[in-house]
Amino acid sequence: MPDVPAIHRRFDYLVPEAMSGDIRVGSRVRIKLQGRRVAAWVVAVDVEPPEGVVLQPLAASSGFGPPASVVSLAEWAAWRWAGPMSSFLGTASPERNVRALPVVRTAAAAGPAPGTGAGPAPGTGGGGPGGGDKGPGTGGGEADTIIEQALGAGHAVVRLAPALDPVLLVEAMIRRRDRVLVVAPSHQRVDQIAIRLRESGTPVAILPDGWADAAAGVPVVVGTRIAAWAPVDRLGAVLVIDAHDEAYREERAPTWSAVDVLIERAQRDQAPCVLVTPCPTVSLLEGVSLVNTSRAVERRGWPPVEVVDRREDDPRTGLFSERLSQLLHSVLPDGRAVCILNRTGRARLLACASCGSLASCTRCGGALEQEEAGGVLRCRRCGLERPVVCAVCDSTRMKLLRMGVSRAREELSALMGIEAVEISANSAPGLGSPDSGDNLIVGTEAALHRVGRADVVAFLDFDQHLLASRFAAGEEALALLTRAARVVGGRKVGQVGGGRVLVQTRMPAHAALSAAVHADPSRLTDGERELRAGLELPPFAALATVGGSAAGELVTGLRGIEGLSISSLADDKWLVKAANHRTLCNGLAAVPRPTGRVRVEVDPTDV
Repeated sequence: MPDVPAIHRRFDYLVPEAMSGDIRVGSRVRIKLQGRRVAAWVVAVDVEPPEGVVLQPLAASSGFGPPASVVSLAEWAAWRWAGPMSSFLGTASPERNVRALPVVRTAAAAGPAPGTGAGPAPGTGGGGPGGGDKGPGTGGGEADTIIEQALGAGHAVVRLAPALDPVLLVEAMIRRRDRVLVVAPSHQRVDQIAIRLRESGTPVAILPDGWADAAAGVPVVVGTRIAAWAPVDRLGAVLVIDAHDEAYREERAPTWSAVDVLIERAQRDQAPCVLVTPCPTVSLLEGVSLVNTSRAVERRGWPPVEVVDRREDDPRTGLFSERLSQLLHSVLPDGRAVCILNRTGRARLLACASCGSLASCTRCGGALEQEEAGGVLRCRRCGLERPVVCAVCDSTRMKLLRMGVSRAREELSALMGIEAVEISANSAPGLGSPDSGDNLIVGTEAALHRVGRADVVAFLDFDQHLLASRFAAGEEALALLTRAARVVGGRKVGQVGGGRVLVQTRMPAHAALSAAVHADPSRLTDGERELRAGLELPPFAALATVGGSAAGELVTGLRGIEGLSISSLADDKWLVKAANHRTLCNGLAAVPRPTGRVRVEVDPTDV
């Protein structure tokens, strides 16, 4: 019997009579391999061993693993993202051994039927990401219409404005399908969905803790990225919330995408796959049906987005425009304002005030930064530290060319007369929470994940997002604006002051800003699609990067494969391009992986 141990090799083993009732495709077992007991998965049964081979018995059974359909999906994913099958089987397996499955409660036994009595009334929103608030919603009737249209298309993208309530769509889907898999980008959003569904009497399994419940047949399974591998043998429907979110992508190799896994899985199960997002990307839209709410509803789901054109401003005014100051004064101190600057530290780019030379590292040439007032200069690239002295003229006077979030907090506190709180990915928990009393927050985009609600979100320097070197920079910038819009909330009738997103930029005509201002993401995607088709970029081509000390050996093998083009990105890093994923992934699979360190990233995000 072949199986796939953690080192991703297949071996034949004999199933002892005592284990025969426990072994099936997907079962987790232990095998004896080179004197050790190794964890493995069963990938096939009733297989004839090679002639003359004497089979060794399995060492032990470790209980349930992924069903046969998910095992087959893992084999596809290993090809699709050029990684070991064992990595995907591990993700699809329970965190602890499961040797028996619970008895599943039916919806009738649990309480009211989904969508009757306990859910939000039609025309009202559910709890938003901040919890509790009833913002603008699609309404129960419109949610039903949207889901009917999406189910008719089979595979569809639903464009739902940031402040609208996606749980109404989940409830509408559950009323029409059994065995629904709902995937959301964050644990917070997963918990909100599960609470709402349970309040309406729907039994829900939350992954990963509810793995056994999901395998036993609970009708609705909810989870984050790993829920793409939920132990459901045959899905009835898939619904992905915020399908554009980068959280669906695994950063470690193999760099798989949960959205792509779910699309493939739904196709195999002949189940509808509905991707819900306020800002669909070109890749998500390619080859699928787009379902929209009415324009009036979509506009209500976006707050006012104000663009401050700084092209004519005096550079000496720094990051804080006159309009920003006016808006903050109109909100503070009673309201809450969040200012975003996606540069950590205090001073990210310095120059000598005497000779004008940039402060750069004398060892590697990287830019030097200053983390705190009076601190030393430190190289971001190699870590070298040195006193605040110009390496060219020995002057100790430096001028700031690009400040970081710490310096911005200091200056904004002085400007507003209110002590601002700094929030970044490494900040202590609790900062910026609704009951913290922090009314002026300055931080990186991590602040948008922590702050429940705010009256104003202001981007101090949005050009760094619009001008990022990645080909998907515009889409990522719009996604950031949608997150800010969700923090602020949708439009409210008679709203005065506050309740808006403000963007400071020297590129006011950029399509991403136009899309947010007009609550119409197609203003970005229409032009973006045409541009990518002309440049042969995804989804009109397939890309992979190959890097590492032994990457050159792999690239040498890839050069001989028809349909692949290879270009150098940096030392020990190459870009591999093909017309489609079939050509790309077949090529990567055809070349043996060298023994040295190699990282293969299919669908890279940094190019």
